[in-house]
Amino acid sequence: MRIVLNPMSSLVDLPLKNYYRFVIPSMDDFSSIDHSVNGPKAFFANMPLSKTLTMNLDVPEPWLVEPIIAIHDLDNILLENLGDTRTLLAVFELEALLLTGHCSEKDHDPPRGLQLILGTRQMPHLVDTLVMGNLGYWQMKVSPGVWYLQLAPGRSADLYVMKKNEGEKSSLSKDIIINDLRGKLVRLEVEKQRGKEHVELLSGSDDPLKNKKDDHTGWNANLLKWASGFIAGNGLSRKRNENSSDNKKIIRHGETINIFSVASGHLYERFLKIMILSVLKNTRRPVKFWFIKNYLSPQFKDVIPHMAQEYGFEYELITYKWPTWLHKQKEKQRIIWAYKILFLDVIFPISLKKVIFVDADQIVRTDMGILYDMDLKGKPLAYTPFCDNNKDMDGYRFWRQGFWKDHLRGRPYHISALYVVDLVKFRQMAAGDTLRVYYETLSKDPNSLSNLDQDLPNYAQHTVPIFSLPQEWLWCESWCGNSTKFKAKTIDLCNNPMTKEPKLQSAKRIVPEWVDLDAEARLLTSRVLGEELEIQQIPSSTDTDKKDDLESKAEL
Repeated sequence: MRIVLNPMSSLVDLPLKNYYRFVIPSMDDFSSIDHSVNGPKAFFANMPLSKTLTMNLDVPEPWLVEPIIAIHDLDNILLENLGDTRTLLAVFELEALLLTGHCSEKDHDPPRGLQLILGTRQMPHLVDTLVMGNLGYWQMKVSPGVWYLQLAPGRSADLYVMKKNEGEKSSLSKDIIINDLRGKLVRLEVEKQRGKEHVELLSGSDDPLKNKKDDHTGWNANLLKWASGFIAGNGLSRKRNENSSDNKKIIRHGETINIFSVASGHLYERFLKIMILSVLKNTRRPVKFWFIKNYLSPQFKDVIPHMAQEYGFEYELITYKWPTWLHKQKEKQRIIWAYKILFLDVIFPISLKKVIFVDADQIVRTDMGILYDMDLKGKPLAYTPFCDNNKDMDGYRFWRQGFWKDHLRGRPYHISALYVVDLVKFRQMAAGDTLRVYYETLSKDPNSLSNLDQDLPNYAQHTVPIFSLPQEWLWCESWCGNSTKFKAKTIDLCNNPMTKEPKLQSAKRIVPEWVDLDAEARLLTSRVLGEELEIQQIPSSTDTDKKDDLESKAEL
């Protein structure tokens, strides 16, 4: 046999896109003289210097792993910018394990909306979740130990009991033992209480805390805050320090405004800090921020506790592992988009009643309490429709023609940079299950859901209705034009498909206050991280801006 090799004489692009190293723990990783752990290591040598790389771990399904040491942006690694050593170091930690399960009811569909709580004998409610209608799936974060899984007090425990093995009595709890690093998959079968066979679970308010105020000061909220550190190994929830005398704080009173956001990469974390400041400076009500932990850098997680203490707000880092049965996106950007919409019913504690999503690159100019208190007319979601007064963009308004025009049937197409979620209504009507069914059907077509976080709720609005917010709640130059800017309650730095202007450049041009907010946030960051940064250099840090603008090509 004669084999003739005929390789290409030249390459336009690097043919190798992924680089893998396999690591596995061994006994040599553990010190024999103290409690230190060296940990398994992976080394990558001779990597391309001028290509933008991303570092990820491919771990066993039950593991929740996060980076704890990483000076550089792991989403945008450009080795030629690392200095003379051209060496990057990142340390990852196994944060928690996953307890997952499927809940079923004999001769019935899965009991969607059934509330489960997990804890110990002494503290029975440390974490909670809902059973999805999708395969009766549920998941919780745990650490090794003995846990007790129960039906949550309220409608769930009133209507259902857990079925035991043959000959055993039904009960409201189940023992869970986590004794290795493989997590646990639990098959949970429930049945209706005698006399409740025909009562629907989601027909009424399934709120075990209906007599508690939603100010996160009740016993359940305090337990959840304590538990996030207990189970995950570090404190994920921080309450504002009321005793601090820092002059940046103001006295806050009233119902807490809950703000939800997601960021990935140092550039968008920079935007996120500016968004936080813009929210705080425009309200006197308490504010709690909820951040998806999956993609935050170690630097941001180091800075945010200091920022919370200095400015007097609360925050919590939340996470949810992508279920194995749900069609997964391959691009990180699309995975992040999906996290904005697919798990709204299960990623927050059951005690949370309402939340506002605000894009990381958004600047708030009004009291978000007004939006938080707005009557959504019984609808689970509220979005702002796209502006239509900038006629230069008419050719890009795809929803006015073809498929979208026929599908919307006169309904508006909404932008996803700002939206309100009535979690009580959202869960009661099982909107999360509906959105995941639509997603599973549409996502397998590569031509569907081009803007996943935006297309999905707009496509599903015939089933999951959307309350259209007044236009002034979200202004963006690309679609709205300058004639309505003076009314803007929030300004979004949305992409301009015509000019493709970098975000940092457009931020300084469009939003006058952006430079001062950026300077304030960067000064705090440099102080916390121990970096030297002259105040007068902050607004005009062109070298940093040019480097960061390279990251904006991978935008959320």
